[in-house]
Amino acid sequence: MTTRVKTATEILAIRESGRMLASILSKLEVMVEEGLSTKDLAVVAERELNVLGGSAPFLGYQGFPDVICISLNDEVVHGIPRPDKIIKAGDLVSLDFGVNYRGMITDSALTVIAGKTKNRQQEELVKYTDVALDNGISVVRDGVRTGDIGAAVEKVLKSKGYGIVRDLVGHGVGHMLHEDPNIPNYGRPNTGPWLKAGMTIAIEPMATLGDEKVVLEADGWTVRTRDHSLSAHFEHTVLITEEGYEILTLRESLPNLKG
Repeated sequence: MTTRVKTATEILAIRESGRMLASILSKLEVMVEEGLSTKDLAVVAERELNVLGGSAPFLGYQGFPDVICISLNDEVVHGIPRPDKIIKAGDLVSLDFGVNYRGMITDSALTVIAGKTKNRQQEELVKYTDVALDNGISVVRDGVRTGDIGAAVEKVLKSKGYGIVRDLVGHGVGHMLHEDPNIPNYGRPNTGPWLKAGMTIAIEPMATLGDEKVVLEADGWTVRTRDHSLSAHFEHTVLITEEGYEILTLRESLPNLKG
């Protein structure tokens, strides 16, 4: 289905969904440390979501077995949490989470580095993938086209020489976890489907230190860089407004509105 313009009641619900998600991701972000398993983090995510009164749209989605995707290092997305998958110092840890509240779904992701690192390449990959997300969001407004968003994301990642994953894209979100249209992290301005005020979309750049090619692991879920280069992933759910946007999953206490 194509993402729909939300009613006033739906906007209230999806704001609360995004607030829950941001709160939980903030807790997980500061928890990431050497010695924890990825399953340890998933248990906390599920517990916190139950306390807040939401449900987990990832769990059971096309058979996915957990509430959150946690991917390490050269894993781009969809890593399955496991008790034997232990985080090491310097690991890149991608946390990709969703929340359903009163039928309204939000989706968000971030990448953090476990412990302290002096690896500037890693630090910059994380930093500029996040900057690319901000740049993509900055062009959102009533009447924006998907190519405008993709071009804004691509501009940042291309300037740093990163691989831009093309097989995985952003998307509409709201009534379902993945809705049309797709929102690639590359493109040309003034191309692609038009987006309207009241729609909600997930913008999610995925960048690598190598090339853009990815492979699917034997578990049927984990997507890894083909050349085993490191990867970073950031994502926000955004409400399109008449004059700009509202970031529904913003973690930081910074302005989340434009317009």
